Amino acid sequence: MHDIKFIRQNPEAFDAALARRGLEAQSKHILELDAEKRKGQTQVQELQTQLNAISKEIGMVKSKGGDASALMEQVKSLKEKKATLEAELADEGKGELGLLLSSLPTLPAADVPDGRDEHGNKEVRVVGQKPALSVNKPKLHDELDVAKALMDFDAAAKLSGARFVVLRGVLARMERALANFMLDIHTREFGYTEIVPPFLVRDNAVYGTGQLPKFAEDLFKTTNDFWLIPTAEVPLTNLVADSILNEDELPIRMTAYTPCFRSEAGAAGKDTRGMIRQHQFSKVELVSIAHPDKSKEEHERMTSCAEEILRRLGLHYRVMLLCTGDMGFSAEKTYDLEVWMPGQNTFREISSCSNCGAFQARRMKARFKGKNGNENVHTLNGSGLAIGRTLVAIMENYQQADGSIAIPDALKPYMGGVEKISA
Repeated sequence: MHDIKFIRQNPEAFDAALARRGLEAQSKHILELDAEKRKGQTQVQELQTQLNAISKEIGMVKSKGGDASALMEQVKSLKEKKATLEAELADEGKGELGLLLSSLPTLPAADVPDGRDEHGNKEVRVVGQKPALSVNKPKLHDELDVAKALMDFDAAAKLSGARFVVLRGVLARMERALANFMLDIHTREFGYTEIVPPFLVRDNAVYGTGQLPKFAEDLFKTTNDFWLIPTAEVPLTNLVADSILNEDELPIRMTAYTPCFRSEAGAAGKDTRGMIRQHQFSKVELVSIAHPDKSKEEHERMTSCAEEILRRLGLHYRVMLLCTGDMGFSAEKTYDLEVWMPGQNTFREISSCSNCGAFQARRMKARFKGKNGNENVHTLNGSGLAIGRTLVAIMENYQQADGSIAIPDALKPYMGGVEKISA
């Protein structure tokens, strides 16, 4: 949600920031709707003044034994009118102004590069080197003998259709091992508090983090009005919704390992092979609730925490600063971590770490007691990491000439002594 005060004071700057996102100017229409809303607020005040005056008049009439029934009917009518106006003004998310403001993405940070799509992203750093594999031609993860034996897409299709997978045996264990490995590092070394949140949430939660109302088709919804979480960002961030925190509580750092559910409505035909893009996948999520003065620093820290997982697994990766046309709806700045996939001969996204500024906080009414009164917190989220894609990266980077997959040293303590995976 956008700060209407900022738009009133800086309409040209607001439109210029939207233009960087590839959107048309909106300030004129927004300010017209805002003027109507403020007019309604004035009308409410005027109605209250009338009610006060008539109520006083009723008291005077009754004190003299007169008939105040006509005045009381007038009070009833004015109260109904006032209640209707107040309901319209209070319904910020569904009124015309609220719907417009909630449909616009957050404004990009000044240091975000301009661009229309991923081609405008900027490489920040490259870490490590491509692995020296013992195979002549690296295979895709789903072509490996191990995958053919333990990664069952046909069985999943019988149960659920396309874009699902059944993992068996040691691959299933590796997924669990990766989650434990990541959670241990984030909680023991980086100070994140582990949370087990609900996987089903109501409208207000997905509205608060920005998935509603614009991206409903990308989500799964139950018949009794729950949404399946697309990421643990939704329940974790909303833990501070409708709250006024103490300044000394910040930053709040949380992590969770959850399944994630996405309809992938906007990704038809993309990455249909293997485990890259699934309707259901697991992820270890990082969320920070930060002081506005510290959120940039917290963003760099969170990104570093996610990078550490890749470093310890010995995976070659790069950090990309996303351009204005490739950022998510709620993010004002995003770093993508892209891991090298030998079988695909390219880098693939394995984590996005975003600073959402006060955008989500305004929608959730998440604040803290600052020096100047109650202020909006800043919210940040990142993958630390996506489990399925990490599994795929290990399979492709650690494939051996005999068809087996070596286990990274950092993961061996979590694998019960297993040194490699063979078909």
